[in-house]
Amino acid sequence: MDLSFGTEADVFREELVEWFAANHPGDLDEGGADDDTVFDRRRSWNVTLFEAGYAAIDWPVVHGGRDASVLEQLVYNEEIARAGVPGPVNAIGVANIAPAIMTLGTAEQQERFLRPMLRGDEIWSQGMSEPDAGSDLASLQCRAVRDGDHFVVNGQKTWNSLGHRADWCQLYVRTDPAVPKHEGMTCLLVDMRSAGIETRPIKTMGGALDFAEVFFTDVEVPVSAVLGEIGSGWHVATRTLGFERAGVAKLSLMLKENFDRLLADAGPVRRADPVQRQRLSARYIDTVLLRLLAQRAISAAINGRMPGAEASVIKFAWSTMEQRVAETALDVMGIDGLSGPWAERLAGSRSLTIAGGTTEVNKNIIGERVLGLPREPSPAKL
Repeated sequence: MDLSFGTEADVFREELVEWFAANHPGDLDEGGADDDTVFDRRRSWNVTLFEAGYAAIDWPVVHGGRDASVLEQLVYNEEIARAGVPGPVNAIGVANIAPAIMTLGTAEQQERFLRPMLRGDEIWSQGMSEPDAGSDLASLQCRAVRDGDHFVVNGQKTWNSLGHRADWCQLYVRTDPAVPKHEGMTCLLVDMRSAGIETRPIKTMGGALDFAEVFFTDVEVPVSAVLGEIGSGWHVATRTLGFERAGVAKLSLMLKENFDRLLADAGPVRRADPVQRQRLSARYIDTVLLRLLAQRAISAAINGRMPGAEASVIKFAWSTMEQRVAETALDVMGIDGLSGPWAERLAGSRSLTIAGGTTEVNKNIIGERVLGLPREPSPAKL
């Protein structure tokens, strides 16, 4: 596991440290992340990142990135975390949607969508989950029927990140119900200002309004909005995981940031208590273990090995470790942990083993691809 940075990455780190020191925007969360004014400040910060070439350094230069190496991406993730500032407001768009547009989109789609997305001029959401199709994406029922040069879309999506703020949606629909479910899906790039679209923000039990449910009623979408080919939606979905090869480091850094915050909030008196010190020590060990898992995945990428099941291992570990940090905060801080940011984190942490791939699905992947256990039986074959 060789993660020696070398001269180029060290020079890049110095460049970033100086730039963040000179351009730090202050507290972008002041007033609450759901506040419109805060969101506008984040979009303004997004423009600053874009103009400096720091909005998505892993992107190709032609689309506004820097063609950064894996080590440079790792350095960037470390320094933006150390600076305490967010990345682009289109977090899902930049990391998930854009790679699919870059690899499968037409030249016109790339020209139209990528730079406005990266600059934050247009907000994107991802229309995957439905009330009866969460982790099992291929069971989606949102229907698109072709009528000449457009599709007519009817159905519902839920848990759309930034869905109520979105200008565009990468929407997965069923275009052919007569073929096997993985083959009858299509991906559409949908203008959220189209007639027949209704969005309803979802307030989580943590109090946040980061998600929405979206309803489509006879929404007309031009055939030119297909990403990839008609019927290739499953293939498009698998390509949304593409470009940011050092992204696993973000989870490790997020966990360490939350642990450091807990350590500071616990204070010297609580940290001196033997029982509480043992609890905090266990959480510190978690941060070290996750960092080592991330370094192993990054080392594999540096040495040219295609990513395997590491992402499932890291996501599973990170989500459960983050939940333990929130629970430990309540144990250590007592009644002080029942209000304020730690209470919100405790409630919000319950979603981490669901969002972005449920723990159950990740366990199946780990069991089959890492441990070599027999594959899960298909219900259709029982």
